[in-house]
Amino acid sequence: MKLYSRGQLVFFSLASALIVAMLALGLGILRWPSHSAGTASTASVAAKDDPFSALALHESRPDPNLLQTSDLLAYSEDERENITVYERLNDAVVNITTETVAINWFLEPVPQEGGSGSGSIIDTRGYVLTNNHVIDKAYKVFINLADGSQFEGKVIGTDPENDIAVLKFEPPRGVELKTVPFGESGNLKVGQKVLAIGNPFALERTLTVGIVSGLGRPIQTSNEHIIRDMIQTDASINPGNSGGPLLDALGRLIGVNTMIYSPSGGSVGIGFAVPVNTAKRVVAELIQYGRVRRGWIDASVVQLFPALVNYAKLPVSAGLLVSRTKKGGMAEQAGLRQGSEPVRYGSSVIYLGGDIITNVDGLKVTRLADLYSALEDNKGGDKVVVELIRGGRTLKLDVTLADRAESYQSNE
Repeated sequence: MKLYSRGQLVFFSLASALIVAMLALGLGILRWPSHSAGTASTASVAAKDDPFSALALHESRPDPNLLQTSDLLAYSEDERENITVYERLNDAVVNITTETVAINWFLEPVPQEGGSGSGSIIDTRGYVLTNNHVIDKAYKVFINLADGSQFEGKVIGTDPENDIAVLKFEPPRGVELKTVPFGESGNLKVGQKVLAIGNPFALERTLTVGIVSGLGRPIQTSNEHIIRDMIQTDASINPGNSGGPLLDALGRLIGVNTMIYSPSGGSVGIGFAVPVNTAKRVVAELIQYGRVRRGWIDASVVQLFPALVNYAKLPVSAGLLVSRTKKGGMAEQAGLRQGSEPVRYGSSVIYLGGDIITNVDGLKVTRLADLYSALEDNKGGDKVVVELIRGGRTLKLDVTLADRAESYQSNE
């Protein structure tokens, strides 16, 4: 039997305790106490390496419902982008519903449920950007927020040519609305990631993700209007998405979701959005004047059609015939010639022999919708180059534009 000294017993006891403690730490039974300085240091490193984590950490007014940095780290970078954008901007997207008026069998006006769509809050005073067709012919407009509250909205201004409308509602006192920040659509690239938030088929707060599929698409929305430079995307856009925001990966508004191309009525990966640069150009005027002030050639023009071309033996088959010019107007002063030979077509009278407009401000003009499109971004007083055919010769004139609204009134 071997005897140990007191010093040896103490040494072996401490050694055994140290071994047990190390095993416990390794197995996770024991944990070192955490310190705030250490946590801050770790968070700073994570924020430096991950800009989306930094964005979540530096929210001026953190929302307890937003995912925290530690939660986001459990997802891929692409997923973090989607989650962060949705959590930041979901509350800034509204659901818009309308009421219209119908006439019953007794010829009485009866309110009935209208359409629905989406919109973006663009100002903390309650201004909402949406599509014109969402609120067209509406008797009442209702704006529904993410928290379930509903407010009656007022139509501030509409621009049918770009399918844009601005609404306004009065937010409760003390409530600070979240807004969707404007981005830039002039530098978009095909293949760039985009996100859409809206209310398709009454399924509120729906997020879809895709890419920019095409740029500069001209889309005709009516007999008179063509929207130029539309953004094509494969992000799912369905009925109810109209008017909602199309966002880039940083959550900036780059377009207003407007329509889909679909034989079935559902999304097939071909959606279109009005570029935000177009919206930015018209929103200020809609808020200030209720409409967009545009220039116009103060003349009555007729779109060429086969019967007219054959009857008048015109040298071209496409373009706009100048039937009459306003007496003393800017078009007449610029040298634009009107027709002199009246002929009746249906219930209207066309004057033959005038100039045939084929190009305006650098845009080929073959129909009336092209003229609207060419002058969409011009104001009264602007000068445009008008290319025309006169007596078989091609001429160019510098024409000063009149105010479109005034031109319409003078023709009535």
